[in-house]
Amino acid sequence: MSDRQASLRENVRLLGDCLGETMSNHLGEDFLQTVEKVRQLSKDGRHSGDSAALIEALEALDEKDIVPVARAFNQFLNLSNIAEQYHRVHRRRTNESLGIYQNPVGDLLGRLSKEGVSSEQMLNALQKQSIELVLTAHPTEVVRRSLIRKYDNISTELEALDKDNILPLEEARHIRRLKEIITQAWHTDEIREQRPTPVDEAKWGFAVIEQSLWEAVPGFFRQLDKQYRQYSDMEHLPLNLAPIRFATWMGGDRDGNPNVTHKVTEEVTLLARWMAADLYIKDLNVLRSEFSMTQCNAALRERVGDSPQPYREVLRRLEQSMIATKEWAQARLDGRTESTESIMLDSQELMDDLTLCYQSLIDCGMKVIANGALLDLIRCAATFGLTLVKLDVRQDASRHIEALSAITRFYGVGDYAEWDEASRQAFLLTELNSKRPLLPLDWSPTPEVKEVLDTFAMIARGEGSSFGSYVISMASAPSDVLAVALMLKESGVRFPMRIVPLFETLADLDNAEPIIEQLFAIPWYRAYINGHQEVMIGYSDSAKDAGQIAATWGQYRAQEALTGLCKRHGVHLTLFHGRGGTVGRGGGPAHVAILSQPPGSVNGSIRVTEQGEMIRFKFGIPDIAVRSLELYCSAVLESTLTPSSAPKEEWRAIMDEMAEVGMNQYRSIVRGHEDFVAYFRATTPEQELAKLPLGSRPARRRSDGGVESLRAIPWIFAWMQIRLMLPAWLGAESALEQAIESGNLDKLREMHKKWPFFGAYLDMLDMVLAKAEPDIAEYYEKRLVDEELKGLGRLLRSKLSQVRELVKELKQQDRLIEDNKTIRQSIDVRNPYIDPLHYLQAELLHRSRKKPDNPEVNKALMITMAGIASGMQNTG
Repeated sequence: MSDRQASLRENVRLLGDCLGETMSNHLGEDFLQTVEKVRQLSKDGRHSGDSAALIEALEALDEKDIVPVARAFNQFLNLSNIAEQYHRVHRRRTNESLGIYQNPVGDLLGRLSKEGVSSEQMLNALQKQSIELVLTAHPTEVVRRSLIRKYDNISTELEALDKDNILPLEEARHIRRLKEIITQAWHTDEIREQRPTPVDEAKWGFAVIEQSLWEAVPGFFRQLDKQYRQYSDMEHLPLNLAPIRFATWMGGDRDGNPNVTHKVTEEVTLLARWMAADLYIKDLNVLRSEFSMTQCNAALRERVGDSPQPYREVLRRLEQSMIATKEWAQARLDGRTESTESIMLDSQELMDDLTLCYQSLIDCGMKVIANGALLDLIRCAATFGLTLVKLDVRQDASRHIEALSAITRFYGVGDYAEWDEASRQAFLLTELNSKRPLLPLDWSPTPEVKEVLDTFAMIARGEGSSFGSYVISMASAPSDVLAVALMLKESGVRFPMRIVPLFETLADLDNAEPIIEQLFAIPWYRAYINGHQEVMIGYSDSAKDAGQIAATWGQYRAQEALTGLCKRHGVHLTLFHGRGGTVGRGGGPAHVAILSQPPGSVNGSIRVTEQGEMIRFKFGIPDIAVRSLELYCSAVLESTLTPSSAPKEEWRAIMDEMAEVGMNQYRSIVRGHEDFVAYFRATTPEQELAKLPLGSRPARRRSDGGVESLRAIPWIFAWMQIRLMLPAWLGAESALEQAIESGNLDKLREMHKKWPFFGAYLDMLDMVLAKAEPDIAEYYEKRLVDEELKGLGRLLRSKLSQVRELVKELKQQDRLIEDNKTIRQSIDVRNPYIDPLHYLQAELLHRSRKKPDNPEVNKALMITMAGIASGMQNTG
């Protein structure tokens, strides 16, 4: 094991010792020994393959010890996450100091240069590049914001200790501070008393920008400048370059979430402007205090007149505008009307003045000053603008149908909901081309319809720069898109808001191309989109609908078809990937995922959702955020300039067959097995999840629905809790077996090595199977499931065993995820700490179902859910 891994072990040991001391101080040495005994029994159980002693010890716990024991393992797993996350920073810095750090952008530019791509072509691609990372709330984000702040502080202390020449007194001070923070965390309830509101979720997202991304974005540009200068004599990349920007669904995603109203969305847009102004005020204040220089160029002199301190004068004016903007946003938030006379709504004004100062410093021989904090602020201004993020609005297509139906019934012209697609399109296009208003004045719609219309009115009142796309969930026809266009028009929205159909089920993915083609045939629509079409690909519901292997192939085919369609029509396509943290929701390394997309589908632009705990893992620490931004930038640049080759027809034929077999097998069990629903609810904590106050969105689209109404995220969360991981692999065992029995083993191995799409799929399957634990799943079954249902459990575990062996055979490895030592080690290290939580959770579920109103049992149960999620590192 390398010294760098030793550093990780040392940090894990340090944090564990601090936690042990905290527990001993609070609950005594005997309690600490109890925890240590459980930990040792868990490790022994892993080595021997027999966890009977561990289970016996957990069942023997005193009632008073159940909650603190669960908390102990939960906290240790959270601390391990922090140590592992900081280790990524440590590893990068060590590599940089040794001159061996592999910068993904630098590596790519070097390869491109060798392949004959000029610096001008690289620059042109970067200038056209449009990556938008859409921060979304996560219904299974388990860590409270108050604890996240403490965890960030722990990471800061680890960084302070990571010095070769640290003095003993300095080291002691930081260790003392670590103990203080860990004690604070131990005495903080990790389970929220109430669900967060959508506004709370948005504030959490803004905090990630404030605490990490605001620093990371300039750091990313400094790296990008450095790498690009190796192939160009430019001093730096253009000041207005913004290859990566940020958007959010927090406060805008109303699909199935009654807590997101038009008032909430409006509040979040104002909060975003408030936060942006606040960040600029802080940086402008620092610059103003430092920029005492008097020499300036003619352009700046013309701007400030005879002011003796020209730079300070410009910065003072900007600061005053930002203060006024912040006060205006606060007044609006407080329900007061404030004049917009002195506020700044156009980010170009900010960019112009900052660039004016920058150019003057360059012209006057002060480029060292120009390329310091001022350049960093310009990079932030180009990336974040004055709104910090653009807020998407998402709504289900059925809600628009309901609103239009109410309008047509009011006018007595029929019921829009009952019309066929041709009639709907004819009505919508007539109204879109009409000059008279459609919305009735003297009308009292239902609260549900009124909320839909109020949302469009809110968009019309706002600034276009505050909004991103209008996403239509469950889009299944061209009329779904035209309906939104009509309501935007009728509400008085004066900017061309992007209207984005979201294709979620497998049938909708297969139908995506003909739907968009029909829209392209409509002259009004072609004029509206002005040569650019955005389409969202749903990962969650398609996998829940058809199984992972069929959904993954369906997503690929849909993107391929849409790419070809848009190319034929001369329309630029941006694909919006609704990816989650888990494999069952399109998760996995973003760099690999982008490079595995169909050739030509990533043509300089992409939108991707980043959810919940994955936001923290990828962007929570500035150094890690820089690395994440580099990976996104390099992957999109590579896919654009050197797209992969199209797959061989024989590969496609194999995938077609495997997808069909996998889907049929998946559906035959999830939809067709008579015991499936009963088994799922008995063996997993799906019902109990509702008690865990996680995100603002309900777990179900309908309170009276079955598994089909359960959202994809808690569906996956429930299976992950018992380590069966079923949504990520069910169906693959039949698909791979049939392909191999048909004599395609060598072709499958060729596909894995030479086709990025299939390689990424198989590697992600390998990883999730390595996290699955059939023995643990069997224990849940033993403790919770009636005898007549256990046959299904045996069937599922046999299929899990089958797919594991098939993946090992295909990849020619003796052990799962053998080719990724880092993840393999991470899983092996965490398992002994997650195992007690699993066995404890199964026992607590048993007790809770016998006596539902036991508060201690229910609290401990929620802690085990949070701890398992933290240990697994991706929840839904």
